[in-house]
Amino acid sequence: LGYSGEELARMSWAEVTQPEDLDKSLSQFNLMLSGQVDDYAFEKGFVCKDGTHLYAYVSIGCVRNYDGQVAYVLVLLDDITERKRAEAEIQALHASLEERVQERTAQLRAAIKEQESFSYSVSHDLRSPLRAIDGFSLALLENHSSDLDDQGRADLARVRANANRMGELIDGLLRLSRLSRQELRVSEVDLSALTEEVAASLREIEPDRAVTFRIEPGVQGPGDRDLLRVVLDNLIGNSWKFTSQRGSATIEFGADEHDGETAYFVRDDGAGFDMAYADKLFGAFQRLHGQAEFPGTGIGLATAARIVHRHGGRIWAEGKPGDGATFWFTLCSSTGII
Repeated sequence: LGYSGEELARMSWAEVTQPEDLDKSLSQFNLMLSGQVDDYAFEKGFVCKDGTHLYAYVSIGCVRNYDGQVAYVLVLLDDITERKRAEAEIQALHASLEERVQERTAQLRAAIKEQESFSYSVSHDLRSPLRAIDGFSLALLENHSSDLDDQGRADLARVRANANRMGELIDGLLRLSRLSRQELRVSEVDLSALTEEVAASLREIEPDRAVTFRIEPGVQGPGDRDLLRVVLDNLIGNSWKFTSQRGSATIEFGADEHDGETAYFVRDDGAGFDMAYADKLFGAFQRLHGQAEFPGTGIGLATAARIVHRHGGRIWAEGKPGDGATFWFTLCSSTGII
């Protein structure tokens, strides 16, 4: 942004945030401080010292202390200014400058690939300190347990749990980044059979759960079988998780006509969600429930969305708090998009 550390320390968020993004930024941060969410992400505009604007994809998460209060806030900013500029230029030139559009598109793809490589590298670099945190914490527990009281042992256990959670987040990001590079092998896929496989694996993991699966037979769709299995893994796994607090639950899979095209759905009668936050569901690390209530990394639905988009389809959700949720997706019959 062009400021020194000392200058930034004396400034407020409002002074470096574009005015149109300030309300969104502060409201999301207050939701996290109040415990309604543990993390969130969005695109945001910043005002530089020289008056120019910088755009970033901002991911914010918190680590809470033993009393549940926010102890640390972790903010990751990915500079997407060049990407935003390229997108604007592509839109402006599309009608009359097809050749330049192709050139900019190629540059954009290269930038995305470079960004994926950067994310992959950073993710791997983060693993070393995480292993050290977990390893030394375990050594303290094993070698000096008698020197610690119950509170000390509980604190170390919390440190290890948070280190393991960060490891899970890194793994999720890596899986998400790989989806952009995986080649699509499109065929007609028996989605009902894939759903039966997912349901069977979930029952094996938690055989005592009272969950009824209603799977419409013979539902098929065009796409990459392995990637569509990942979509159903995440959508049905999401329903499985958010029905876990019910004595008995029902999860449905089927297909229906929606706006003139075939739409596939996964429906449950679980916790549901407020439709006011529906646009947050498919972003990385976007979670509407606390970690203590429903564990997770916030990567699953983002993964499903990226796969559906690669197939040229779209994905959306409908829900109501306490009254379940329905996740819909479509698939394009072509070979998809890169």
